[in-house]
Amino acid sequence: MSSYHLDHLQYLETEAIHVTREVAAEFERPALLFSGGKDSICLLRLAEKAFRPSDIPMPLLNVDTGHHFPELNEFRDRRARELGARLIVRKVEDAIKAGIAVPTPGEVSRNRLQIPTLLAALEEFRFDCAIGGARRDEEKARAKERFFSFRDSFGQWDPKNQRPEIWNLYNARVNPGEHMRVFPLSNWTELDVWEYIKREKLEVPGIYFSHTRKCFRRNGQWLPVSDLLPAKPNDQVKELVGGEPRRQRGRHHRRNRRRARDRAGFPRRRQDVRSGDGRPEEGRVFLNHEWTQRGPTARPT
Repeated sequence: MSSYHLDHLQYLETEAIHVTREVAAEFERPALLFSGGKDSICLLRLAEKAFRPSDIPMPLLNVDTGHHFPELNEFRDRRARELGARLIVRKVEDAIKAGIAVPTPGEVSRNRLQIPTLLAALEEFRFDCAIGGARRDEEKARAKERFFSFRDSFGQWDPKNQRPEIWNLYNARVNPGEHMRVFPLSNWTELDVWEYIKREKLEVPGIYFSHTRKCFRRNGQWLPVSDLLPAKPNDQVKELVGGEPRRQRGRHHRRNRRRARDRAGFPRRRQDVRSGDGRPEEGRVFLNHEWTQRGPTARPT
């Protein structure tokens, strides 16, 4: 008699698919938040699996801050076309011009301005549910979220006024003007997300991979050269790979990796073991913090 067993990722997948189907069954006008990032990529694949062979029965919604990388926006648009899904994009810049979002003078980040822009989009299209890719492991506030997270008519979240979720039973009732945020990936970790992407062979935007990008340093941080942030005449522009100048990254990366291997007790590779005259030490390795030469312990002089 064969036994039926789900591994860790399969269990998380079935749980998320169940939650997604509950949304389609309980709400009249749900929307799926899709930005093109790793979490929303998994969310979109789960929605595909939940409703195959039918189309995804809800539009894709994205709030564009204007600071998104072009690779993300291109990937977002292309995936929506491939799936034949309706994509709704609302921009923070338009919300600022309409007086919906009010920026603070000197504030560079627009993450805070996403909230009124999203609430305006939910009201515009009368969405009563928004499916997001938030996870409990991301930060303290999100650790208090449940699968079905209630929002009042002002879009506010009260952690003390959340509904009990007994086993896999969810209360999806909302009054007019209220809505629900649903997070199928609540029990996932970042490692689970990347392992699922690997298992499903999901495509991700090229911005996630190491690549060369022209950047300049301002106010103690490296910023990419773009139409939004052009370099000033007095800014020094450098080519960066993985957040460090290309010329420096190789030396620092090798040094840090060698130190990490030493702390873990891994044998040093031969090219890392040098004698006084600069030649490799034949037959000697650094193992368990001791220099060993096939027998008695010895240290280099």
